[in-house]
Amino acid sequence: MNTIRRRAVGALVLATVGATALAACGSDSSGGSGDTSGSGTGGSAKKSTTVTLVSHDSFAASDAVLKEFTKETGYTVKVLRGGDAGAAVNQAILTKDHPQGDVFFGVDNTLLSRALDNGLFTPYTAKDLGQVPADVQLDAAEHRVTPIDSGDVCVNYDRAYFTAHKLTPPATFADLVKPQYKNLLVTENVATSSPGLAFLLGSAASYGDDQWQAYWKQLKSNGVEVVDSWEQAYNERFSGSAAGKKAKGDKPLVVSYASSPPAEVVGVTPAPAQSPVGVATGTCFRQIEFAGLLHGAKNTAGGQALIDFMLSKAFQEDMPLNMYVDPVRKDAAEPEVFTKYGAKITDPESMAPDKIAAKRDEWAKSWSSIVLK
Repeated sequence: MNTIRRRAVGALVLATVGATALAACGSDSSGGSGDTSGSGTGGSAKKSTTVTLVSHDSFAASDAVLKEFTKETGYTVKVLRGGDAGAAVNQAILTKDHPQGDVFFGVDNTLLSRALDNGLFTPYTAKDLGQVPADVQLDAAEHRVTPIDSGDVCVNYDRAYFTAHKLTPPATFADLVKPQYKNLLVTENVATSSPGLAFLLGSAASYGDDQWQAYWKQLKSNGVEVVDSWEQAYNERFSGSAAGKKAKGDKPLVVSYASSPPAEVVGVTPAPAQSPVGVATGTCFRQIEFAGLLHGAKNTAGGQALIDFMLSKAFQEDMPLNMYVDPVRKDAAEPEVFTKYGAKITDPESMAPDKIAAKRDEWAKSWSSIVLK
């Protein structure tokens, strides 16, 4: 059974940037041994044949697609994985004067403003950017980051539970505060989890700046449970996932992703008629994930080539079953398991990065005082 990869925000939400060690699990990820003796910046040094990608622990790509990049460009990809997304962004900010790689991948729209305000990236216009819809190009004026994938944070439900209890699953934010769903929902702490933060932003987008607090007071009264991480919520507390069943989870509602349903059926034989997990499509907030050329990168040419490749059709079509995200490239096809079992969210909640930047920390503190006190 494949596991959906998810990224926790960590201490970036409520704390000032602190010293988080990069868990630099460095590995050559495309085969071959690159010559790293040169900086790639000219002079008498040899041109570097290694390009270093700094990312979160959940970055994944098939060996075949990374070998294709090496074959096309001559560069070998080395991946430095730095914990969850928040920790990785944190470390990139701390080391911005001496970057540990050439490209950073994994900053999403909930933390984008922080990365841009700290000057992490050098502008670069990717080769196939014309294949990417304008609405996900959130830095279109300067091209400091390039959109790579998207995903929707949504409430998931355990189909078997609702069938057994002859209860219609919730569909919207408003449904979640109804009495029939009391004590059924588990969500993640806004201060420690990316989907938890996204769910808060989704509710704020739905209810407005002045009403989302009242909504969360209702959720608390209706018995919402809060845990620290997506892994705890989905794999331990949620009754609808394979891992949750083993852990004897008893919450039939969980804040997770629209990609949960296909993840639950990959590798299952015979293939079921439907996934055991459903999606409340009116509870979704869209996350967009970006890559950027790190300011001061030693291998600028290699970094540019890698960003171009991450927007290529080959890489975009490789992502869904490796990272359980949707490609941003318009002509990239998704695997059948995604189209058959996945939930297509046509009208997710969203929020401008500048508003997230202005409100994120204030809202996170308010949320904590409402839900955790």
